[in-house]
Amino acid sequence: MAKEIGIGAALAGITFLAASGYDITLFLLVAVFAAAMWLIRSTTPMGKRFQIIGGNKQDHRSIQVSFEGIGGQEVAKRELLEALEFIVDSERSRKLGIRPIKGILLTGPPGTGKTLLAKAAANHTNSVFVASSGSEFIQMYAGVGAQRVRQLFSTARSSALQEGRNSAVIFIDEIEVLGGKRGRHSSHLEYDQTLNQLLVEMDGINPYDDVRVLVIAATNRADLLDPALTRPGRFDRIVRVDLPDRQGRLHILKIHSGEKPLEENVDLDEIARDTLGFSGAHLENLMNEAAILSMRKGKATIGQDELREAIDKVIMGEKLDRRPIDEEIARIAHHEVGHGIVGEVLRPGSVSTITVMPRGQALGYTRHSQEEDCHLYTRGYLEDRIAILLAGSVAEELAFGSKSTGSSNDFQQALEISRTLINAGLSDAGIASVDELPKQVYYETVSAILATQEQRAKTILESRLNALREISASIIESEKIEGEEFRKMLGTEGTGMKAS
Repeated sequence: MAKEIGIGAALAGITFLAASGYDITLFLLVAVFAAAMWLIRSTTPMGKRFQIIGGNKQDHRSIQVSFEGIGGQEVAKRELLEALEFIVDSERSRKLGIRPIKGILLTGPPGTGKTLLAKAAANHTNSVFVASSGSEFIQMYAGVGAQRVRQLFSTARSSALQEGRNSAVIFIDEIEVLGGKRGRHSSHLEYDQTLNQLLVEMDGINPYDDVRVLVIAATNRADLLDPALTRPGRFDRIVRVDLPDRQGRLHILKIHSGEKPLEENVDLDEIARDTLGFSGAHLENLMNEAAILSMRKGKATIGQDELREAIDKVIMGEKLDRRPIDEEIARIAHHEVGHGIVGEVLRPGSVSTITVMPRGQALGYTRHSQEEDCHLYTRGYLEDRIAILLAGSVAEELAFGSKSTGSSNDFQQALEISRTLINAGLSDAGIASVDELPKQVYYETVSAILATQEQRAKTILESRLNALREISASIIESEKIEGEEFRKMLGTEGTGMKAS
């Protein structure tokens, strides 16, 4: 209120002077300058405090994250623990002549635990943890971002001294916003000034200071970073935080199920196998959704059915209230069962769930599991995938005499796999690049791949038309069928998955 009264009084005074014939040019300049300074202060977060967390486990603000509580990242944890030794055992590292690491860059997909690893590092070293985000440093006014970088390092050191600690961990999330390649922004140099200040601060880190500072940054796009950031002496170590493998997923599931009442017959290994591509955040959400489903059903425990349904929900979204018309449901059922039959023939034991319940953008869904996580794929494996993708539209054509738009996503995935085959030199075009092949050759190669696999899927389904019709009729009634029941109806129960 006082500020508004002061502004009003100033405007009234200037108006009175103007009406009295005085030259108010100087007053106007002062007013404009004051307004500009007020605007800068009101729109910049200079007064905003960084997130500061103490390292003492007895502190109510302490970090409750430890390396033991982070699953699925054993390699990343080992690299981090090794890098933290200069703080934990500084005397020994000094005797060996080791130059302490100033910065650690965590890279990897979202949800893999980069922030948790940074907090665990601070907890492990009993350091003050000061967190910020790259977007907080970029402002429209020159010099503000650089000032906030200086403030960040100053806050870390002063907070450590106040709490009687000799080390601090500075965590910068979304470092690609702050540390992007210089010269990309021609309108102004605020981005470059901010990055330059970060480089200066990291160069100024001295391992013999009263407070030893370690900078940990996280990014999903390491390719966008300026090379000056990742050179030795700044971010000395780059730690890849990947999506967890099957054993890692099982470890994460056990961690997040520790305080949840699971039924005795729950098989977390099956859930780990069916969640290929899930991050730690996805798996935590899966366990939470399973608990919500159990509560919705009025159950006191979480069973395997809730966990399986939670997988579908995390992947596809919530069930939709709208129900397709009967003709559409019949087409969807044949489409999904077509995927399932060809998938089961080519990859025995791979079908996990088939459903015609609409979820998210999907009207139906066939979920395939994989026995082991693979990093290399053969031509045969990729061709199998294409045949499975095209089987849905083939099943529709066999049952109804025509295809539908429901196969468009399948076609796009099949095209991408065909492109992979060509780029990897696994197609009939030989070793060649998609970008360098003549368009006609590329078109003919892709068409041949798709036509061959479509005919392959058609041959499989034509020999099992009765099974296609019977299983489709059953799933229309039940809306969902699990893998074991599907294999019994198909007559392939007891079969296992082939190696990739």
